Amino acid sequence: MNISIRRVLIEDYDRIYALWNSTEQSRRALNPVDDSREGIERYLKRNPSTCFLAESKDGSGDSQEIAGVILTGHDGRRAIIHHLCVHPAYRREGIASQLVQKAEEALRKEGINKISGLVFKDNDAANTFWEKQGYTLRTNLNYRNKSLNENVPQGE
Repeated sequence: MNISIRRVLIEDYDRIYALWNSTEQSRRALNPVDDSREGIERYLKRNPSTCFLAESKDGSGDSQEIAGVILTGHDGRRAIIHHLCVHPAYRREGIASQLVQKAEEALRKEGINKISGLVFKDNDAANTFWEKQGYTLRTNLNYRNKSLNENVPQGE
């Protein structure tokens, strides 16, 4: 399989959004404001060098489809992984690990020393993946959020 990894561009949005909607776990993490084209454009402007796309290539070198994507950002101190998704047809090929490694390298270059991410408790495959990547489960914290926009769900 011929996969190339590059930075995400806003022009990739429609294909990324389709990828996110290809799996139930990714779909349930989306919200209509932050994951809209405008929301992702804001995110990419703030984090232009820490978001990556894996594309499959055909024999001519032309891109065929998105195999995976990772969106990571930081506040200057700590980073968060907001979205990691690999298309079901490309899973178990090491693409997610490559995307995580690329994002971690980019964050290190920007002086970031700690990364966190959110995973649904019932997503066993994702929790196992993150454990294998060296991400430990914090049990001494409560994750709290507050929606400042009535169109953004509060969550469970």
